[in-house]
Amino acid sequence: MERKGKAFIISGPSGVGKSTVLKALFEGRDDLYFSVSATTRDPRPGEVNGQHYHFISPEQFMQWINEDAFLEYAQYVGNFYGTPMRYVDEAMEAGKDVILDIEVQGAMQVIAKRPDTIRIFIAPPDWDELERRLTMRGTDTPEKIQQRLLRAKVEMKTAMDYDYFVINSTVENAVAELRAIILAEHCRIDERMDELMNI
Repeated sequence: MERKGKAFIISGPSGVGKSTVLKALFEGRDDLYFSVSATTRDPRPGEVNGQHYHFISPEQFMQWINEDAFLEYAQYVGNFYGTPMRYVDEAMEAGKDVILDIEVQGAMQVIAKRPDTIRIFIAPPDWDELERRLTMRGTDTPEKIQQRLLRAKVEMKTAMDYDYFVINSTVENAVAELRAIILAEHCRIDERMDELMNI
């Protein structure tokens, strides 16, 4: 019997380095699936439908809401964003572990529907480093950076609701810890006993 995949939520404040860590996590791994969100916003130059987002119409999005087809969704700056359940379930049935890059509010929605989803919070080594990373990105004004830092402190308080806490001191360490968590979750007694029963 092929093992079923598990779903892992990865959350963390803006600037913590989630994208860099996840890119490294996926290198050389064909047993992982990155959950691609659906959105009603228009594609930006270079964005590919189904790879960066599933670009759908507002009407289609509302229909999916009515059909309870999202694990979570939210409206942001006039557009809707959501995690379609179908793609997540298909990947898990195929034995792949699904990585959901979701902020803390969305994570709460997912857990309400799927309590067995594993939650991992990625944190910076300290506040000075987070501020440095946000500044180095060169995309925000000093005021915006301060807003992001304030929001990060609020988000950090929700980390107690997560199952695991990874400190991104270096990308290599963070990836090693994520791989260890994924492996450990597949060594749980219930899953291992299920495998033994099917030998």
